[in-house]
Amino acid sequence: MKAAIGFIGSAVRETEPKKAKLARELGRLAAEKGFIVFSGACPGYPLEAARGAKEGGATVIGISPAQNLEMHKKEWDYPTEEFDAIVFTGLGRARNFLLVRACDALVVLEGRVGTLNEITCAYDEGKIIAVMEGMGGIASHMRELKKWFSDSGKKTGAQIIFAKKPEELMEKIEGLLGNKI
Repeated sequence: MKAAIGFIGSAVRETEPKKAKLARELGRLAAEKGFIVFSGACPGYPLEAARGAKEGGATVIGISPAQNLEMHKKEWDYPTEEFDAIVFTGLGRARNFLLVRACDALVVLEGRVGTLNEITCAYDEGKIIAVMEGMGGIASHMRELKKWFSDSGKKTGAQIIFAKKPEELMEKIEGLLGNKI
């Protein structure tokens, strides 16, 4: 069975070119490593990662907050073309937990409050949380969060890792997953 990697982060409508390029490169590298790629089926940096993964030949799955395709496209104004399959949860933002649960590792691409929710779910679930440094947003606070999680005394088995280059981040994830790949 292939390992699953999820891309979480800012679902902005207009991405910054440098950050979009990093996200897309991470997606392409995930495809090269043979990962199944997940995202929240949203726009922004997770979409850029999905595009890179699709270009690289990965299976790309979206976990949508909408109840069906029509709601996904019309009410949420979310993309469809980049995905091989979209799971329509009907859960709104609560779909974050299902996205996290589906993945072995999650890559943080900038991020805001919704991404913070996904990170706390991932920590509770004992997942690998991989931070692409230099993207800003909640990702820039992850070292503080890592310390805070550690100081909280709650041991979940989660591993929080950091890298400044996409290749380095993917190699670290691959190393932690070991025989799951």
